[in-house]
Amino acid sequence: MRSKLGYVSRVRVFLTHNTEDREAYYGRALPELEALPDVEVTTNPHDRDLSTPELIEAAAGHHVIIAHRSTPGEKALFDNSPDLVAFLRCAVDISTVDVDAATDQGVLVARADKSFVPSTAEIALGLLLSVCRGIAESTVDYRAGDEPPQRPGRQLRGQTAGIIGYGAIGSHLADLLLAIGMHVAVTDPEKTVEHPDITQTDLAALLAGADVVFPLAPALPSTVDLIDAEALAAMKPGAVLINVSRGELVDEAAVAAALDSGHLGGLGMDVGRAPDQRPSLELAGRPGVVATPHLGGLTPENADAQARSSVEQVAAMIDGELPPRAVNPDAATRLRNLWSGQDEQR
Repeated sequence: MRSKLGYVSRVRVFLTHNTEDREAYYGRALPELEALPDVEVTTNPHDRDLSTPELIEAAAGHHVIIAHRSTPGEKALFDNSPDLVAFLRCAVDISTVDVDAATDQGVLVARADKSFVPSTAEIALGLLLSVCRGIAESTVDYRAGDEPPQRPGRQLRGQTAGIIGYGAIGSHLADLLLAIGMHVAVTDPEKTVEHPDITQTDLAALLAGADVVFPLAPALPSTVDLIDAEALAAMKPGAVLINVSRGELVDEAAVAAALDSGHLGGLGMDVGRAPDQRPSLELAGRPGVVATPHLGGLTPENADAQARSSVEQVAAMIDGELPPRAVNPDAATRLRNLWSGQDEQR
């Protein structure tokens, strides 16, 4: 350990997960992190997320921050954390991490493994089934002691699902939809779809022909409000929208208007533009909407895998190796200084 990290006798790690999230996402991996040789772990003592100023104060003197997805990596954090060597996001999304600021300060940024693919695709299918069959509404009625009305549902077999983005989740979801008898159309300018039962098309044709639309494009400046008023108007009357990817892909005001007009036949959402990518309460409370609070990756299998991926990253740094899934490996000057023993003050 000391031969690898110079003058550091113990690697100090700060875990940002609040008490609830720590139990859900990191509870089983925490003993493994604490068991690493010469590692000292400090946890967020609160039942809430820390603001950046609070995090700067709480993580002062720590070498590694393991950050829950709701913890941003802001410029102020990197500029005011002289001991920080690595910022490890315990999630894949790093859209709230200022990688340029981290790079300027020589701080390594790394992300978690993509272990959430099956669970996210499965919740997309679950939301679709609930929206199309009135499962959530009927359950609420029964739980309240009321006799639910006979709500007519929509059979999915034979209908067309349109997937925008044929990445890991999109391809996994496509297999699930094919298995229940749906036709699947995909648009993705970066991929060639070779599945014999999937039709690859452009966005305009997909929106016009799909009974259900799944926006699964990557979160980029060019995909903000991908599903806007124009896109919604291009969809078939009565079509359903299911979003389990990123909240910023969907213009929520336009979706609300489309629901109010009846043009949009239903909405399922596990993400939105509220804090922690959760659906907004205003949109989630509308008729025809089934919303879950960003639960796509919240399964023991995925939570354990993502938490353990950060344990793997800390272990790699202790062994003198760049951690897997590093975003800016060439900029990790502070880590290399520790390995070489140049920074005697840490």
